[in-house]
Amino acid sequence: MVNDNDEGAYLRVRDLTKKFGEFTALRNVSLDVREGEFVCFLGPSGCGKTTLLRAIAGLDIQTSGTVEQAGRDISALPPQNRDFGIVFQSYALFPNLTVKRNVAYGLENRRMPRAEVAARVAELLDLVGLTAHGDKYPAQLSGGQQQRVALARALATSPGLLLLDEPLSALDAKVRVHLRHEIKELQDKIGVTTVMVTHDQEEALAMADRIVVMNHGVIEQIGTPEEIYAEPATPFVADFIGTTNFVDGEVRPGGRVAVAGVVIDFGSAVDGLAPGDKVTVCIRPEDVRVSDGGSGPGIAVTVTDVEFLGSFHRCHVEPVNGAGFGRGVDFMIDLSAGRARDLDIREGMSVTAALPPEFVRIYRPMGGV
Repeated sequence: MVNDNDEGAYLRVRDLTKKFGEFTALRNVSLDVREGEFVCFLGPSGCGKTTLLRAIAGLDIQTSGTVEQAGRDISALPPQNRDFGIVFQSYALFPNLTVKRNVAYGLENRRMPRAEVAARVAELLDLVGLTAHGDKYPAQLSGGQQQRVALARALATSPGLLLLDEPLSALDAKVRVHLRHEIKELQDKIGVTTVMVTHDQEEALAMADRIVVMNHGVIEQIGTPEEIYAEPATPFVADFIGTTNFVDGEVRPGGRVAVAGVVIDFGSAVDGLAPGDKVTVCIRPEDVRVSDGGSGPGIAVTVTDVEFLGSFHRCHVEPVNGAGFGRGVDFMIDLSAGRARDLDIREGMSVTAALPPEFVRIYRPMGGV
């Protein structure tokens, strides 16, 4: 269980558990979302992120635990009595209604005067850049335009909370990148508290103020994109967010760790561990420092393969001494195109790979930090 414990939280989830028969989809989940914040629930399929969103919306009431919004306990309320707008992956637009009528649907159900409805619809269509498309039907719009209509409809009643359930996953890559910037800019402009579910790490890193990383029905870590990426709390987070090298090691006295036949001083990174402890050393490929010649402080390695990936080169390496990084470990080093050119990087050459302590995370093999 993770308790973020923000006293000023707009949305407060406490000890939420959701069971489907014998299967536990959520286990004692606790988190806080501040007013005006954009939070992403991120994780692989089946991790519980959509179940958590649906519990907040009242679409799947939790088995136990509480949900509060703006200080009000909404744990047992049906969806229609909760203050939220929602956008689904499928858009769920009414095909027989025009864009204007789709956006107006919630307002008309509230029996607002026609003039007020028309003014609000015009305001929203302008906000999402669809003023010229108001009289079209959903089938006449592109996927990105349909998603903007769904967003405008969700915002029409000025909800206190906006819920987005994988809203971009049905779009092609270029549209997805463009629309995620639009959604974030719109959220910043209107200031609505937003919770979005996604399995796309790049999407979460680009859009969220904070990310809630989930796995097997529990929260692994809550933090800003920078914290999640640079300071992963568990091996799962380190592996799921970005690309990471995991290397077998053994703690030695004096803050040192034996890695690939070389003893490296990692200082405070090994605090709490005892000499002889088996550990997993974690470092991002871009954080490995490389010098040529295969000498100097670090691990002497041979480049076994070089992938050209546009702005950078990814080098796959093996220790020269044959000690290995661990069973099944593919150790990678990312070099900018300029650095790769300076080193004249190529298959078969030897270089020295240094693992700077400030970029290293050390975990116990079973997952504890």
